[in-house]
Amino acid sequence: MAARLPSWAWVTGLTAGATAAVVALAVQADHGPRPAAAVAGPRPSATASAHGSAAPHSTAPPALPEASGEGRRIVYSLGEKRVWLVDATGKASRTFTVWPGTVSPQPGRYSITLRTQSLRGSDGVQIEHIMYFTKVQGVNIAFSNALDGSSPPPADGKKLGGIRMHKEDGAALWSFGDQGTRVAVVN
Repeated sequence: MAARLPSWAWVTGLTAGATAAVVALAVQADHGPRPAAAVAGPRPSATASAHGSAAPHSTAPPALPEASGEGRRIVYSLGEKRVWLVDATGKASRTFTVWPGTVSPQPGRYSITLRTQSLRGSDGVQIEHIMYFTKVQGVNIAFSNALDGSSPPPADGKKLGGIRMHKEDGAALWSFGDQGTRVAVVN
């Protein structure tokens, strides 16, 4: 009669074999090719110089507008269609472009008055990370992003106060701004 191995011996053998396989794969992966990071070269800009040639695209983010306040705040530039998230030291920690609605706030100082996780926007699009900060002509002005990450459809003559952004920017703004966070709107 053949002697049977105890179950602990089987488990120990299988564990040792699996560990050896993982180590072998790790060594093999360490000696394999490594992916290179994509390097984005300068892109042409739509801005033309006085000589009619395209100006080079700047890789640095646009500077925080002057006279946008002090301390921790959200800065929204009407002309640049851009938002900056500014920390307590006055340094912009993130900036991104936005799609403004058809109704814009006046330049000035505001604060986040209400936050809503998600709802259907007045344009019929499901939105999230809604942060209201003022009202103009009876239209609520708020930052938000489409739930599916899409850009807003054409307005078709509607009065819309949503300042839409990409989904990842909406999540960053939501994390940054609580009720009462200051909002500076500049030209």
